[in-house]
Amino acid sequence: MTSEAPQPLVVFTPSGKRGRVAPGTSVLAAARQLGVDLDSVCGGRGICSKCQVTPSYGEFSKHGITVREDALSGWNSVEQRYDDKRGLKEGRRLGCQACIQGDIVLDVPPESQVHKQVIRKSADSRPMVMDPATRLYFVEVAEPDMHEPSGDFERLAQALKDQWQVEGVVADLSLLTKLQSVLRRGEWQVTVAVYADHTGAAPRVLEIWPGLHEAGLFGLAIDLGSTTIAAHLTDLETGEVRAASGLMNPQIRFGEDLMSRVSYVMMNPGGEKELTAAVRKALAQLSDALATEAGIDPSLIVEAAVVCNPVMHHLLLGIDPTELGQAPFALAVSEALSFPASTLDLNGINPRAQVYMLPCIAGHVGADAAAVSLAVAPEQSEELMLVIDVGTNAEILLGDRTRVLACSSPTGPAFEGAQISSGQRAAPGAIERVEIDPVTKEPRFRVIGVDLWSDDPGFAAASAATGVTGICGSGIIEAVAEMRMAGLLDATGLIGSAEQTGSPRCEAQGRTHAYLLHDGTEAGGARVSVTQGDIRAIQLAKSALYAGARLLMDERGADRVDRVVLAGAFGAHISAKHAMVLGMIPDAPLEKVTSAGNAAGTGARMALCSVDARRQVEREVGRISKIETAIAPRFQEHFVAANAIPHATDHFPELSAVVDLPDVRFHSGGAESGGRRRRRKG
Repeated sequence: MTSEAPQPLVVFTPSGKRGRVAPGTSVLAAARQLGVDLDSVCGGRGICSKCQVTPSYGEFSKHGITVREDALSGWNSVEQRYDDKRGLKEGRRLGCQACIQGDIVLDVPPESQVHKQVIRKSADSRPMVMDPATRLYFVEVAEPDMHEPSGDFERLAQALKDQWQVEGVVADLSLLTKLQSVLRRGEWQVTVAVYADHTGAAPRVLEIWPGLHEAGLFGLAIDLGSTTIAAHLTDLETGEVRAASGLMNPQIRFGEDLMSRVSYVMMNPGGEKELTAAVRKALAQLSDALATEAGIDPSLIVEAAVVCNPVMHHLLLGIDPTELGQAPFALAVSEALSFPASTLDLNGINPRAQVYMLPCIAGHVGADAAAVSLAVAPEQSEELMLVIDVGTNAEILLGDRTRVLACSSPTGPAFEGAQISSGQRAAPGAIERVEIDPVTKEPRFRVIGVDLWSDDPGFAAASAATGVTGICGSGIIEAVAEMRMAGLLDATGLIGSAEQTGSPRCEAQGRTHAYLLHDGTEAGGARVSVTQGDIRAIQLAKSALYAGARLLMDERGADRVDRVVLAGAFGAHISAKHAMVLGMIPDAPLEKVTSAGNAAGTGARMALCSVDARRQVEREVGRISKIETAIAPRFQEHFVAANAIPHATDHFPELSAVVDLPDVRFHSGGAESGGRRRRRKG
């Protein structure tokens, strides 16, 4: 007797939720079955188009599946009618019409998500030192003279030399084609935008306007992350951020982490072209959105500064990243790059706009880490400073005036809410803060978009619009740390039973337990729990982070650090206490653990606004010592020890002075609960 074939496996990105559904199930029904955030207001009639998804085909080693071309039912008449009337973006399907026939990976684009992502990589408000590469010059150009024949451009160049001491300018053909008409409309008085960077290359005329141009010049500071792309439209005269926005990196559908994307390229010939096209299209959309938000002409955007990790660096440039997936992790190019924006298909901004990409530090330590170094400046610190920028891939710097070390550590997407049972991206309705009473074991929480705590009067009314939909990265980190402090979780990461903890919220799930944070099922809402699998995912992520930091400390011969700086969206939304209880960071005085906000984005803005900052980052990157975690002998040893919460062997005296962790021990057999004993201080 033959066994039945397994049901198709469906994987949704960017949420990471997955499960098996019966053949013939619509994508919309599968999304609802698996708790995926897929919008629909027309009841599946193919009218509203809010349930659009993008299927991906090929081999996905991370998910352990190969997606065939017939994994979804064929294009039907409803989709054709909608496409004829309103148009579907290339590669999109309507989730209410496409039915699942085989294993499939489906991306839910931002506009199809009920709860849109809140981009937390906001710019900080620090004033910029203004020394931009592109400046405006008003000049009076000599009129043509039959007795002294010369070209209009040559006389413009002479005017720039005589009136502003800007010598040897050049221009693209696209500028020359408009030059004569602009000069005559301005009656030989014009304003030009001239790009002169720190490399010594000839100054380049990027734009020309008749008369005095007073509408300003702008640039884009772009932080191209594995999961999130953030950009800040910056005034190149004042340094002010005029608009900021972000979106999910569309490459997520090819793999949530970097090595999954490298694997996709290795297993799918030409796959790097797909990933390159996806991210370039996203950047073009983001630049258009920012110009619209700021109410400016997109042609006034004349520069961009880009920071990213090495894999994103290669994929943005159209370079096959395969070599970064294997030792010795060779970069095609590591130095800073300057080139026309049109190279990246950024065709919506000024056609002669220039891009500056910050240098990479090493094969797994990218331009984003260089930007963090520029923003935080550990090389100027008298104290030993540990800088951690946490994302899907963590960048770690350790240093002071004598020496700076750097490494990256593959934390994965768990800190961003992925691979978590009730996890979601940061969006209205997501639990972002958690507190658990150590006596009653009862939780209270806050959700994005609502200022009240869940036990405050009026919370139900205030959260009615968003609901409580799941838990994001900051929420799951605080939840696990709070569970440890409340005695619901032991040092090994095991959740106790209701009998062991004295809390009925600790519910059995097979041979393990889960802690119930919120149950909104009676009102048709979500049931949000922290499961044993969630704990393990967080343990793996935090262990990789801690192990990377310990490797750098070993190299410096240091047992402790003086200061910890948390960078990125993580750093702005997690308390030092919770990070230390979890064992994400080494022990340090809590008042010496600070947030640098989106330091990578700040570094990008600094490079955008100042050619001296570009010189500085290129100089300092050459002085940073790189440690490769992938081949470091002690990484695995540190990783295993860091699995305990907070740590199996390292002492945390500073933490112990302010937090008394319960010395509880839970066993899967169920016997012991030392809930009233406390972890020995020190």
